Amino acid sequence: MKPLGTPLSKAAMRVMLLGSGELGKEVLMALQRLGVETIAVDRYDNAPGQQVAHHARTITMSDPAALKALIEAERPDLVVPEIEAIATPMLEELEAQGVVQVIPTARAARLTMDREGIRRLAAETLGLPTSPYRFCNSQEELQAAIDGADGQPPIGYPCVVKPVMSSSGKGQSKLDGPADVARAWQYAMAGGRVSHGRVIVEGFIDFDYEITLLTVRALGADGQVQTHFCSPIGHKQVSGDYVESWQPQPMSPLALERAQQIALAVTSNLGGRGLFGVELFVKADQVWFSEVSPRPHDTGMVTMATQWQNEFELHARAILGLPVDTSLKSPGASAVIYGGVEAQAVVFDGVAEALSVPNSDLRLFGKPESFVKRRMGVALVHDADVDTARRQAVLAASKVKPRAV
Repeated sequence: MKPLGTPLSKAAMRVMLLGSGELGKEVLMALQRLGVETIAVDRYDNAPGQQVAHHARTITMSDPAALKALIEAERPDLVVPEIEAIATPMLEELEAQGVVQVIPTARAARLTMDREGIRRLAAETLGLPTSPYRFCNSQEELQAAIDGADGQPPIGYPCVVKPVMSSSGKGQSKLDGPADVARAWQYAMAGGRVSHGRVIVEGFIDFDYEITLLTVRALGADGQVQTHFCSPIGHKQVSGDYVESWQPQPMSPLALERAQQIALAVTSNLGGRGLFGVELFVKADQVWFSEVSPRPHDTGMVTMATQWQNEFELHARAILGLPVDTSLKSPGASAVIYGGVEAQAVVFDGVAEALSVPNSDLRLFGKPESFVKRRMGVALVHDADVDTARRQAVLAASKVKPRAV
């Protein structure tokens, strides 16, 4: 690895983030604390990460020519994808040419940018337990997959439909019967990150709970990559979008062992260094793979209250080849603060009241535009037990009221 130097000098270690929302913002700040010069890239101006980076650039990251031109102009030492909608074949090309190193690898970025690549890897290549699934290119194919009219076993009802590329639950629907199919198809088409016209339909697993298992691939003292696990994170979703998370999620020893085995198999195949958010379904001792992101996970924001090194610090350290510590500091929880209004700018009422909740903290992301269901901040609470922390986090989040100005 190149040694860490001084930002804005010829000795600087330069890292470019592709995607600079609230998660990217925290990664950028973690990198800067280690003396890294940062370049924040997003599709719109004044994204949260652009507000704190040394350099801000705005391009369409799914445009291969624009992405290539920017990387060749900036010549970063590392490129760190933070969203899905990126021209990953161009990253693979530039990595193969030795122009740049992609975190964790350009192949991992390509496989995980859409649900098809990673699901086929997990289920068909690695043989990991997953829900039954099919990929569909039209509403008619979707209906046929559910009914079994495509010559394969029916997916049946209930089932879940998602765009092959989306984030934060956008475009995701649960279908309880035939009347839901047309609506689910249209919602998936509207919610995809890019116009793809393709969905995954999954058979519904009757799970007890979902977890995110943050998995870190970092260099050990011997210079070889070692895998580390954070304590499991439980989370609550509404319409596929995370609204609460907590750590640790209680699990049986066998379920935790199986979850770690699945996460190890997936992340070892993807390779490289960095933090991965592995999503899993759990029922008693059974565990099923759902998805993986090769970057910090939204549910992992709880680690800002619970771990000695939060997920953003772990990601920064791992990609720089530095030691990591995934140990838990305290049980805790997070709760989302939504915009609640459609506005070009908002102010936040109730901040003092929220911070009066015992053991609480807030992160207001600084997004330049508010939508009713846009995540604008998060409340964080640490406490002696998860149940208390969850109640207090929801209470703190409820005190914050975005208001249009």
